[in-house]
Amino acid sequence: MVSGLAPNGGRNLSGPGKRARFTSGMRLLRHADFERVYKKGRRHFAACMTVFYLAREKGGGPRIGLTVGKVLGGAVVRNRMKRRLREAIRLHWPGVLIPADIVINPKKSLLKVEFSELGNEIGRAFEVILKSVEKRNA
Repeated sequence: MVSGLAPNGGRNLSGPGKRARFTSGMRLLRHADFERVYKKGRRHFAACMTVFYLAREKGGGPRIGLTVGKVLGGAVVRNRMKRRLREAIRLHWPGVLIPADIVINPKKSLLKVEFSELGNEIGRAFEVILKSVEKRNA
């Protein structure tokens, strides 16, 4: 694990009533933000997803957006993909503030991969983004 990243951001995220939530400040919400990340950002390819990211000028933590197209399946399948991704992201949320916008596009293989491997891929993606943003700002 890269120093500077905590598996759960240093917070106790387990147990009833203590579950971390994705607030509106932690998510990409506007179509224009997604488009900016796609057009101006960089890509990281993993076995079951493609991660697009773009460093922001302002500080703060990462903002994350998920896109699951209809080509990947019906609503039930797409919602399951998003639930798995959100949980993996929640468990591997970086403890360090990475000023970047991140968009994750899953592949069909996301449903077949073990959850621990999905978490490892999310963790690696955060490490790559952190290194890239640090290198850019240095």
